[in-house]
Amino acid sequence: MSATGTRTDPVAAGNANTANTAVAAVTAVTGVTAVLEPPLRERLRVEHLQGRIVVIKFGGNAMVDEDLKRTFAQDVVDLRRAGLLPVVVHGGGPQISALLGRLGLEVRFEAGLRVTTPEVMDVVRMVLTGRVQRELVGLVNAHGPYAVGMSGEDAHTMTAVRRTAWVDGEPVDIGLVGDIVDVNADTVRALLAQGRIPVVSPVARGADGQVYNINADLAAAALAVALDAEKLVMLTDVEGLYADWPHSTEVIGRMTAEEVEKLLPELASGMLPKMEGCLRAVRAGVRSAHVLDGRVPHSVLRGVVSGDVPGTTVVPDLEERTA
Repeated sequence: MSATGTRTDPVAAGNANTANTAVAAVTAVTGVTAVLEPPLRERLRVEHLQGRIVVIKFGGNAMVDEDLKRTFAQDVVDLRRAGLLPVVVHGGGPQISALLGRLGLEVRFEAGLRVTTPEVMDVVRMVLTGRVQRELVGLVNAHGPYAVGMSGEDAHTMTAVRRTAWVDGEPVDIGLVGDIVDVNADTVRALLAQGRIPVVSPVARGADGQVYNINADLAAAALAVALDAEKLVMLTDVEGLYADWPHSTEVIGRMTAEEVEKLLPELASGMLPKMEGCLRAVRAGVRSAHVLDGRVPHSVLRGVVSGDVPGTTVVPDLEERTA
């Protein structure tokens, strides 16, 4: 609170010259000392990103490793305290597959997308909104009253249509899997304006009333576009997009949208939706998209601020030609 009783958002400290100033602003507002590790404090020189939206897809090993989950939550809070506006879209593949196995239900993927029967959809919805989201909200809120959980169903935030997978040039029915056709980002923007960190489960309703399972990578991309985000960040279990996997472990550090589009038909199923999401995002106005190695501690903070995390960056074609 200020002396007049008005609540001040850290973003209002837009004239901050370093992250130390932004952190000091948060301390003054909340009465809680916001402390960053000294090496990170020195790196958080993010004046050019203050007030900008960053959509982060949380998935991979970071979702099942307890230490990585905690550092992810810390990273997201540190970004918010430094004046950025993070939005989290989470997956839940390992947890969904584990519960399906215990229930004796089939676990099957086609073209990187989970085949979703009505029975599987019930499990997906329960795990994503009832378990994974709640745990992540709790981890973030251990640092203060920041995170608010929601799903794509809430306030008609995401509207989907049924999607067909393509395998070897042939259509494959994958059940209740959807593709986002419309995003109403008003609720997310309202939460950001209140100083919150939205944590979004990738479940959406169609115009027909059917609820669909949405790939988290593609949901994050659609939300990033609707929010006019500065960056889209996706965490994965590898160092990035390999140039010639499995014959080489060389990672492609930077690609244009056109280069990604040409490569999509050759990608392995796990990387396909990530790169498709990156392509959709930068083609629709997101300034850059990053696939980062989520096994690296503080990969989100380091990737957003300094770029010193293994990964692949996708940029619009025009930016590459004029760089």
